[in-house]
Amino acid sequence: MQKTVVLDVVGLSYSLIGEHTPFLKQWMESRNRATIDPMLPALTTSVQSTYVTGKWPSETGIVGNGWYDRTDAEVKMWKQSNKLVSGEKIWERARREDPSFTVSKMFWWYNMYSSADYSATPRPQYPSDGIKLPDCYTQPADLRDRLQQELGTFPLFHFWGPQTTIKSSRWIADASMLVDKWHDPTLTLIYLPHLDYCLQKFGAPTAGQTIPNVASDLREIDDVCRDLIQYYEQKGADVIVLSEYGITNVSRPVHLNRILRDAGMIRYREERGLELFDAGASPAFALSDHQVAHVYINDPTVYEQVRTLLEKTPGVERVLDREQQKAEHIDHERAGDLVVVADADSWFTYYYWLDDARAPDFARLVAIHQKPGYDPAEMFMDQTNPLIKLKAGYKLGRKMLGFRYLMNVISLDATLVKGSHGRTGTPPEYHPVFISNHPTAKSLSAVEVYDQIWETLTAPVISQP
Repeated sequence: MQKTVVLDVVGLSYSLIGEHTPFLKQWMESRNRATIDPMLPALTTSVQSTYVTGKWPSETGIVGNGWYDRTDAEVKMWKQSNKLVSGEKIWERARREDPSFTVSKMFWWYNMYSSADYSATPRPQYPSDGIKLPDCYTQPADLRDRLQQELGTFPLFHFWGPQTTIKSSRWIADASMLVDKWHDPTLTLIYLPHLDYCLQKFGAPTAGQTIPNVASDLREIDDVCRDLIQYYEQKGADVIVLSEYGITNVSRPVHLNRILRDAGMIRYREERGLELFDAGASPAFALSDHQVAHVYINDPTVYEQVRTLLEKTPGVERVLDREQQKAEHIDHERAGDLVVVADADSWFTYYYWLDDARAPDFARLVAIHQKPGYDPAEMFMDQTNPLIKLKAGYKLGRKMLGFRYLMNVISLDATLVKGSHGRTGTPPEYHPVFISNHPTAKSLSAVEVYDQIWETLTAPVISQP
């Protein structure tokens, strides 16, 4: 099969390719370009799962970056096991047809206990004293040691949180090239998250507008893409550049759980004067995920009340029942009883408390597994505290000395978030991109991306220079 590399440049849309991305601009001019129609939900784990299976969320079961487990009565966010994704993966099909086929899956999600030959994914260490240490998980296990001996420890705190930088995407790129040198996989999938940060923090530039922070991040990711593409093309690889979604500007956070709480739907447990959300006891609640929310209803008698309330909520564009979910290919047992979609200017927070003084302790932390929903405010330090940087420095000092510490420096101001994604119906200039050497339709559905990758793998082999 043809050696193929898929670069997932998160958040990339054609509106961003231009003066600040000189390499990508020149590279794509001699290639076939398409847009990908946004799918619902236009979220990382859902879209990636569709790309590698050719199946919609209704079949893969990946209805978002997390869901409510009705048996455990727990919200489960950002899980890692590949066994959660139903359906044959593209590399499994390729391996059936060509036993010599191998795949490297570098930081695409659901990357633990996968059938991929080589893989790496973020996996912090959580010692019993409560601290969090950067690390990664790999298949095979010794790949972790080899990569970190060559490149240093995976820069976890540059991958997510208030310290995000190009270092994480650069590390992933360098690790991908090392795996290629050591193992020469047939298919390589590479996840480059860098643009996800600045576009959510500062918003997407409109026509003729320059946002300095976004411009500098575009130049940085362009350099990473240049190094990857030049390296792989010299190896005779066919390179595809794509994205999962484009990011559009928002100005209105919508606090669905506070609205449901006012209607008597939210239950919480008081601990040390703080409010800990109790999903299993709540008659209804929203698991918010960017511009999409799954609303789970534990008490069927409140269904119509909840639906009417949500439909009347400013910032809500659509409320999908089970039948309507079928048309969007999101009907699955993991999906909410109702799926709520934001309008173009809005996004959904997970916040359920009414007084910040009673917010749970994890609200001010980077705590992606504890929060009952996605929290982009984790990219911001609390600027209401004039000593916040001094506080953060003190916490880091305790960490370096081996003391316990709680990095409770995250803002609770949702209005800081300027960009979001997840909904469909965005303007074409903000649609995800698909760029390859092979002819494509001008517009692809998400499931057709699988077909395009397969056609690349099975195309006549490019002779090496």
